[in-house]
Amino acid sequence: MTEVTDSPGEVLRDHNLFRTTSLEEARDQVARVFCPHRLETTSGSGTVNTVHNRISLGTLSINYLDYGAEVAIRPGALNSFFLVQMPLSGGSEVTCGKATVTSTPHLASVPSPTDDLSMVWHDDSPHLLVYVSRTTAEARLRELLGHELIAPLRFNLGMDLTTPEAISWRRLLDLAVSDGEAGGLILQTVVRDQLEDVILTGLLMTHQHNYSEPLARNYRPVAPRVIRDAVALFDANPERTPTMTELARAAGVSIRSLQVGFQQYMGMSPTEYLRDVRLQRVHEELLSTESENRSVAEIAYRWGFNHLGRFAQMYRKRFGELPSRTHRR
Repeated sequence: MTEVTDSPGEVLRDHNLFRTTSLEEARDQVARVFCPHRLETTSGSGTVNTVHNRISLGTLSINYLDYGAEVAIRPGALNSFFLVQMPLSGGSEVTCGKATVTSTPHLASVPSPTDDLSMVWHDDSPHLLVYVSRTTAEARLRELLGHELIAPLRFNLGMDLTTPEAISWRRLLDLAVSDGEAGGLILQTVVRDQLEDVILTGLLMTHQHNYSEPLARNYRPVAPRVIRDAVALFDANPERTPTMTELARAAGVSIRSLQVGFQQYMGMSPTEYLRDVRLQRVHEELLSTESENRSVAEIAYRWGFNHLGRFAQMYRKRFGELPSRTHRR
């Protein structure tokens, strides 16, 4: 591996993963930590001076990454993780799905794992990156809300780092980085897990996402009675598909009122909610030891998924991996 000289602003030097002047090696090494991606220099020269340092806090990690050149990065959908990207200097152009932001030391980016991602990191733009497993983030969010998620967690792409809340959250990262540079006394103790939890919880409470509004209501959103009754019916028999007439009768409202209520409160139709409940049940069953003697197809059919190809696509979008991989754990 080719040696690269330390840069003056480099952090976490003692936690180096690699240093290289090879574009191909930089791509392969970063892919091992995050995910496969395309990496090109915008000048076409292929010359980089890449440094990647990293510390871990349980399933969360803090990374220093500097390519030493302007590069175009195209990972597609991240699928299984969130990545908070904060330029320490310079900046980057980040496009995720239909949204684009110009990221600077004052504006981070938090791409949605389910949308295609492409970026250009400018020259002299080292980034501090916070990696969070999607499973971990959504599990923590469920704990805060007190109920299952009705849709995947999606953050706004741009994260303002100048707000008081974001400044306080950033201090938590600085604490972890400083401790890592001082020998990792905190990172080597049980305090590590507490620091991981407070960083993750702080991110969920600080940056806007599709569950920010119910979180702001003391973590105990109270659904209208119509929605509660319909959800209770779904949860009681998720393997069965009730008709809209049955749902409306159980809730004591018209079919139209039920449809409007679900769309307004849940942001999705009753059918979409039922599908999410079933995907969650499939996920739980695939992880259980009792599923060892049953195939993925048998479990999918049991929960009402009759088209295995579409089921696999929906499952991967929801959990970041194919059902067969979950089943092999």
